[in-house]
Amino acid sequence: METLGKVYLKSFDKFSQHPSLYDGKRTYTFAQLKERSLRLANALLSRGLMKGDRVAILMSNRLEHIELDVAIALAGLIKVPLNYRLHFKEHEYALENSGAKILIAEDHLVGSIQSSIPMIRVGEEYEAWMTSFPDRVPKVEIHEDDVYAIMYTSGTTGRPKGAMLTHRNILSSSLTLIIACDMTQEDIVGHVAPLTHGSNFLAHSALFLGSKQVIFNKFEPEYFLEAIEKERITTVFLVPTMVNLMIHEESFSKRDLSSLKTINMAGAPMAAKKIKLAIDLLGPKIVETFGQVEAPMTITVMPRHELGKRLTSCGATGPFVDMKIVNETGEEVQVGEIGEIICKGSLVMKGYWNNLEATAETLRDGWLHTGDLGWVDAEGYLHIVDRKKDVIISGGANTYPREVEEVLNLHPSVKETCVFGIPDEKWGESICAHVVLREGHMVTEQELIDLCKSHLASFKKPKQLHIVESLPKSPYGKILRKEIRESYRRSMV
Repeated sequence: METLGKVYLKSFDKFSQHPSLYDGKRTYTFAQLKERSLRLANALLSRGLMKGDRVAILMSNRLEHIELDVAIALAGLIKVPLNYRLHFKEHEYALENSGAKILIAEDHLVGSIQSSIPMIRVGEEYEAWMTSFPDRVPKVEIHEDDVYAIMYTSGTTGRPKGAMLTHRNILSSSLTLIIACDMTQEDIVGHVAPLTHGSNFLAHSALFLGSKQVIFNKFEPEYFLEAIEKERITTVFLVPTMVNLMIHEESFSKRDLSSLKTINMAGAPMAAKKIKLAIDLLGPKIVETFGQVEAPMTITVMPRHELGKRLTSCGATGPFVDMKIVNETGEEVQVGEIGEIICKGSLVMKGYWNNLEATAETLRDGWLHTGDLGWVDAEGYLHIVDRKKDVIISGGANTYPREVEEVLNLHPSVKETCVFGIPDEKWGESICAHVVLREGHMVTEQELIDLCKSHLASFKKPKQLHIVESLPKSPYGKILRKEIRESYRRSMV
């Protein structure tokens, strides 16, 4: 495989006069993006940074995020993307843990961060600094297995860990997305999810192809639907929460979404019923992918024309990874048996930054142990059951929260759910559910428990069920099951 920088430059030269980036105000051609990225690469190296040094980025969705992606690749540096929705203490930890040598940030996002790291503020300071350097290719020897990014996990099981992703990893993920989403140079990619995470891999795909990218600073369903129609956007990355909000937006039926070819949906599970509704309203446009920070985006891929027939699956193994399901002793299980999902290949991270213990625990004989439980059907399609740590063991029997959530989501009044285990003196654990209702809908807690009784074994029905106004979510749209569980347990003390 090539390195990211080499692939970028070939694409930029081929499509030099084509539009590359647009944010509603500024437009860059690929020639302009190339010039700016090369100047930026040399500006970074002029600060005394050397190959392998870390560059932290703290900004909302902006054109600068993508030109920094290119510049860092060309300079042989390592980017550390910081999600601006996180707490400043989490930013401080990532800056310290990664040993970042410089922080490039929007001034209003820096807030209370306490750090001695030199900072370049996006805006006039950034422009004056960057444009004063030449637009020549830096003389840095870069290899495909060099680390390109340190991406921090969400920290749901303790301190976030920095997954080291190489040039090869990013190429593997982004090339798979090109295939899965049937992307071409003529596509127009819209970025409304954070460019620090899933949407960033589609950005690399667009850079490889020479496709135009339209960047949105935030997700507002009504405005985004209008923008799809106006800008003729073809390809987007959305988490399930965004898809749900989009199809329930009042103006949805009034918009011409005929340009929209692909929604790459990932980041969290979505109830089968809700996926079916989205397909019914949008048509076969959703490409579901499953991955982790440690193996980004494409461990499995579900093509758009297959999803409607396999609503409970997240697809078959991607082209740059091997996958199998294993039991507690590491032995591969039979078709249809539940076990831990593990994978290996050019998609899988190099390891965790500055954390040999966690690396050894997660990467064993080259296999990434994902911590997710699932099973594979006879045709090779993966069905995710739940996180290994979220399994509820009541009276010695396993219940997977997701199977209870799927039943609760069948009720037309239910918007979203979270099922978790709570301490039980008799059974060890019992099942509790928190449910958010759709606006204007009414249903009793007992009705929902009775719904579970009619679909599940008796021991799997919630012993407690509470209708709540909202569920806490991560900046990436994932429901924070651990936070809900811990909050509930504190309230019972």
